[in-house]
Amino acid sequence: MSETNRVWKYGNDINTDMLFPGKYTYTCSTADEIIPHLLEDLDPDFANNVKSGDLILAGKNFGCGSSREQPALGLRAVGIDAVIAKSYARIFYRAAINQGLLLIECPQAVDAYREGDDVELNLDQGEIIIAGKTYTFPTLPEEILAIREAGGLLEYTRKKLEQKK
Repeated sequence: MSETNRVWKYGNDINTDMLFPGKYTYTCSTADEIIPHLLEDLDPDFANNVKSGDLILAGKNFGCGSSREQPALGLRAVGIDAVIAKSYARIFYRAAINQGLLLIECPQAVDAYREGDDVELNLDQGEIIIAGKTYTFPTLPEEILAIREAGGLLEYTRKKLEQKK
């Protein structure tokens, strides 16, 4: 897989309330309800302009805050191809895997990106190419990629159970 993607770049400590405001926690649970509120307090243009295949680049501690599933569910539902960050909060990392949202840790790529740079993501080779320069990351485990491909942990588990029948 190798393609050029649009990039949304954010800083350090982007918490789950910035990704999806907590005031909607108990009123929005489906992807259709979540999507209009994604990043509304951080980047009001995001929900209206994000496209399937876009990437998010961010600093350290992406996804810190509460353990809600809505931020990861919403980002996956709008088609974010991957979040590339310097580091992730552990609880968000797990929620992202559950939803099939791809997270890549590559601080060098985040630092190298400048507004308008072309970015290519090559999962098979563990490469991010920014403005023609290659940054590597460890290739992702097959299970993580299979969960992503299935659309999340729940669907992945259902498929595995059906294969055993």
